Amino acid sequence: MNRRKPRAGAPTSQSIGGVESPDALYAAGLAHMRAERHLEAQLCCRKALAVDPDHADTLHLMGQLSLHAKQYDLAVEWISRAIRREPKPAYLASLGTTLLNQGRREEAFKTFDKAVQLQPDDADLWTNLGNALVELERPADAILSFQQALKLNPRHWDAANKAALVFLQSGRFEEALACCNLCDELLPEGSLTLSMRALTLYNLKRFEQALADSQRAHALDPDNADICNNTGNVLRSLGRDEEALGWFDQALELRPNFATAVANKAVSLAELRRFDEAFAAYYRARAIDPNDALAEWNLALLQLQTGNFRDGWAGREARWKIPSLSDGYYPKLSAPAWSGIEPIAGKTILLCADEGLGDSIQFARYVPIVAARGARVILVVHDALCSLLGGLAGVSECLPKSAATLPAFDFHCPLSRLPLVFGTRLDTIPVEKSYLPPPAADRVQAWQERLGPHDRLRVGLVWSGNPKHNNDRNRSIPLRELARILDVDATFVSLQKAPKPDDRTTLLERTEIVDLTADLTDFAETAALISCLDLVITVDTSVAHLAGALGCPTWILLPYYAPDFRWLLDRDDSPWYPSVRLFRQNQSRDYADVLERVRAELRARVAAFRPEQRDIP
Repeated sequence: MNRRKPRAGAPTSQSIGGVESPDALYAAGLAHMRAERHLEAQLCCRKALAVDPDHADTLHLMGQLSLHAKQYDLAVEWISRAIRREPKPAYLASLGTTLLNQGRREEAFKTFDKAVQLQPDDADLWTNLGNALVELERPADAILSFQQALKLNPRHWDAANKAALVFLQSGRFEEALACCNLCDELLPEGSLTLSMRALTLYNLKRFEQALADSQRAHALDPDNADICNNTGNVLRSLGRDEEALGWFDQALELRPNFATAVANKAVSLAELRRFDEAFAAYYRARAIDPNDALAEWNLALLQLQTGNFRDGWAGREARWKIPSLSDGYYPKLSAPAWSGIEPIAGKTILLCADEGLGDSIQFARYVPIVAARGARVILVVHDALCSLLGGLAGVSECLPKSAATLPAFDFHCPLSRLPLVFGTRLDTIPVEKSYLPPPAADRVQAWQERLGPHDRLRVGLVWSGNPKHNNDRNRSIPLRELARILDVDATFVSLQKAPKPDDRTTLLERTEIVDLTADLTDFAETAALISCLDLVITVDTSVAHLAGALGCPTWILLPYYAPDFRWLLDRDDSPWYPSVRLFRQNQSRDYADVLERVRAELRARVAAFRPEQRDIP
């Protein structure tokens, strides 16, 4: 009888004594699987197992075919049989992958770990182990596994790619960038690598480079909505919101219910002061994804910025659902949270700082109001604020956040929740010219002596905030730019802690600025120095709140498009601080015009100054 010829490209198997050998049938099945002829591969395996039911390689191949078909239970059964015959690392790797697909993460980890022990010089196995550790939410251990894979094979793209992702998610951006660069070197012009590197550069605030990579990624993968959205975000950070809108719209054309793109579009619309459209976009984002806490948070900030305190304070509670805004900022406490409804007379309440230094100073005004309800108040604040705020009226005990243990208490409440607790509206803000305890007289006297004769107007200067603040690019000013006001006949005193390297160089050159900041050991010391000044000129940072809370005349320089919510819009005064005056950028987003106005007003202030009369209305 004539035998049918095999079709072109199909593998053939050898026979021994007229019976095809299991090894040959396995080899033919493996070739079929690699060519994606899965049915033919399975037929070869069946034949091999008919000859030798315990042929380990064939059992493993049947498991791989089941894994490809997403028949995970069957895959586990086949591969486990192979492992019982011969525990090869490759078999264990396949079993681990199957277990991961089943969500059996701990078992997968143990399986990969056993494979690594059997063959510790295999970079692929270390990468698999890293994948399991990622699934187990053990990022630090996962990184070690990926690094070991790269040590064994410095050109292992998958290990470098996975490491880059975990570094990025862990906030280790410089290390993520190094891995992205390696991936790009190994496989140039890959959209995945370019997109991830763009995100990494974005987090490093290297926005121009991030934009270049994101646009290259888009050129390679123009139908990727995530890349369009990320490109829009980079443009928004560069202050190019009109262009950003086009990219968000592209993302939404590709994915109409892309809630994140809608919410990001809302941010750009708000920056462009198209508030009605921004609110509509936020409401649409929430309709698409009611669990998008970041969109809820940003909506709340816009509501506060536009004066809607009722909804804004309530919406601001979304921060507790956003790890980047809540984790590490507030301790885990077992006592109940105070909502303002529960009676606290005769009780002990712990009020704890939960945001930045400036926020703590701003909301400390509520502490005496809490105490007035008959509660014993324990105040927990940043270490640098402890000596300043410990003297607030109604504070029984003030502790630094670094304290290892806390005393017993009945209720707790974050400081930033107090405006919500007391139902604060624009016209009910607790406002006094000064609500902080006066600085210690001996500290004030020491600063007066260090400053010397008070024969000219004394002006404190702060030009830069925390560089990690996500709006620092807009709010801070290089000292060389602020220097245009230094020709005014006044004594300028630096209140700037930790100046940036370029500013430090400029500060050394500008001898007309008195710099005694090395002795500003905490905010109580800074308060004592401010009490010796006639005026503070500052960007939006913690010193702005400190000076305002002390009742010192304070001029705050604000960006036009992205001022913090507490400074509201289109006004030059502050309902929070009567002594504060706001100098806002115009649509040019340039501080040059702001500083010209400040310079003119400062000249007038100097002309009115009399050495015997410090406080000028």
